[in-house]
Amino acid sequence: MESRFFKLLNNVSSFEKKINNLSDNILCGHLVAINGFVLEVIGLKAPIGAQCFIERIIDGKILNINAEVVSFKREKTLLFAFEETYGVFPGSRVFVKSNKKDVNCIAKKIPLGMELLGRVLNGKGIPLDGLPHLDPKCFSVVKNNIINPLHRKPISEILDTGIRAINALITIGRGQRIGIFSGSGMGKSILLGMMAKYTKADIVVIGLIGERGREVKDFIENILGKNGLSRSVVIAAPADVSPLLQVEAASYTTSIAEYFRNKSKHVLLIMDSLTRYAMAQREVALSLGELPVSKGYPSSIFSKIPILVERTGNSNNHGSITAFYTVLTENEDDYQQDPISHICRSILDGHIILSRYYADLGHYPAIDIESSISRVMPNIISSKQYLQACYFKKLVSSYQRNKDLINIGAYLKGTDSVLDHAIKIWPTLETFLQQKQNEKSSYSSSYKELNKIFV
Repeated sequence: MESRFFKLLNNVSSFEKKINNLSDNILCGHLVAINGFVLEVIGLKAPIGAQCFIERIIDGKILNINAEVVSFKREKTLLFAFEETYGVFPGSRVFVKSNKKDVNCIAKKIPLGMELLGRVLNGKGIPLDGLPHLDPKCFSVVKNNIINPLHRKPISEILDTGIRAINALITIGRGQRIGIFSGSGMGKSILLGMMAKYTKADIVVIGLIGERGREVKDFIENILGKNGLSRSVVIAAPADVSPLLQVEAASYTTSIAEYFRNKSKHVLLIMDSLTRYAMAQREVALSLGELPVSKGYPSSIFSKIPILVERTGNSNNHGSITAFYTVLTENEDDYQQDPISHICRSILDGHIILSRYYADLGHYPAIDIESSISRVMPNIISSKQYLQACYFKKLVSSYQRNKDLINIGAYLKGTDSVLDHAIKIWPTLETFLQQKQNEKSSYSSSYKELNKIFV
């Protein structure tokens, strides 16, 4: 009798163990409509942000499409797919992911930690570099904490970027947010690579959002290099992935930077590009029925960008995030007419403009020093350097405005003392502004060279 009791107890215990080990996937609904990446499901009761998968059939096999709950409309729940919806069919079953064994299935839980250094991941924290998956122990729930503006440390330290023109003439402060405005083919990627390699920072976090897939490998191998990658984390979401995954990749990139800042690290955040992030947000918003209000962008875009950008900068601890965001432009009119360029100029702490004129001349980095500005520069450098930088810009501006007269010999020497000085030392000014990709110029050496020009 006793043996039967223990046998029954063991069976119950074994059955309980099997029940506990079962997946927590629950059949929640069925697919009734699809519009691009947006899937309409009935019978699904899941919160916004819940991770789901939808059945599809390819070559007779039942496979899954990953998606996320983004909205609901009466009895319908709207999901946005992370991949192409080929193979789905009317009535496809929809499951909510909450498998205890698979930490990636839990909504908003992503890998964070020192283990990320040297790795290339996608917007979900899944490796793209062929190396082993990250330890589930380093996965954490993302908390986007809003920083009280009165708790932000003032920007008081100079950040050495290793680039002479920026160090001396557009001096950046540690914790500053800067926009790099550039069109295609102006050396934007090379400039970012130089910053990643030469900037004095503990950690470099790079987000490649919505760019060409070819550029990801080229940037990592040929521009960033092994030494640069060893202290970096790269999050890649190229143009061929779902817009929602691009949006999450930008947020994940910022979350990684926040993690290291909270560990009292000085972080350099590079995001290429903020424009592609806005375009991905636009596609998601329009798919969900938002109305376009400016150049095809819905109104939500104008709150999403400041929310993302304001997560960077200094906080009340000892760490910092200095952020460089690239903004894509086609011509000078975009700075005033494009809504994304306009909002980025208004919320960032400065902007570096790349010039196609200089790029066509082979003048790299192709920085338009006249139009570029650092808003915190006057507060972190000496008054002498500030006056020299302003005069340097004045010389360049005067020469560029009158270069046609100079080239045809129509300018009379002595008419303008500033222009006379610019003509006299123009080769020196040009040399100062140019720098080779493999050349590093520290802040101290940059300032010394600027000082020599005016001695």
